[in-house]
Amino acid sequence: MEAWLAKYESSKDFITLDAWKKARSVRMFFYSEIISTLPSEEKYNLGAQIRRASVSVTANISEGYGRFHYQEGIQHYRIARGSLYELKDHLISCLDLQYIDDSLFDKGIDLIERAKVKLNGFIKFIEAKQKNGMNRTHIYHISLYLIPPLYPYSPFYSVSQMLHCYSIVD
Repeated sequence: MEAWLAKYESSKDFITLDAWKKARSVRMFFYSEIISTLPSEEKYNLGAQIRRASVSVTANISEGYGRFHYQEGIQHYRIARGSLYELKDHLISCLDLQYIDDSLFDKGIDLIERAKVKLNGFIKFIEAKQKNGMNRTHIYHISLYLIPPLYPYSPFYSVSQMLHCYSIVD
């Protein structure tokens, strides 16, 4: 286990993505500042919806990052963006129902919009990489001839991890 950690490159992990960091801030805001303001009758209605949507944003960014093909990743990033819009609607509902004041609403909108901008930029970046013709599928097929296959006792858990280790994939 320690040998794997020595080779682990934290710079190639989803937690380093600015889009994920902004989405995490949104999640933490809703958990710490919005859900607690909801009346008890909303804890399992609106509160549950907010919990699911806020977790969905970061979870889909991380799952998309872990996908092998760019298009699969982009689809997860778009789902995350949809969850940001859902959170915006929930925030508007909280304001309309007078569960939060204008300052908390403005803070939430600002966090959501900043996360959307970062996520949209990341989606465009990935789409550009995909359009450049050298997507992960092509890289994988090339690597079959350059890198020995995974063995049952290989230190790599996946082809993706192996490609990152050999610096074939960004």
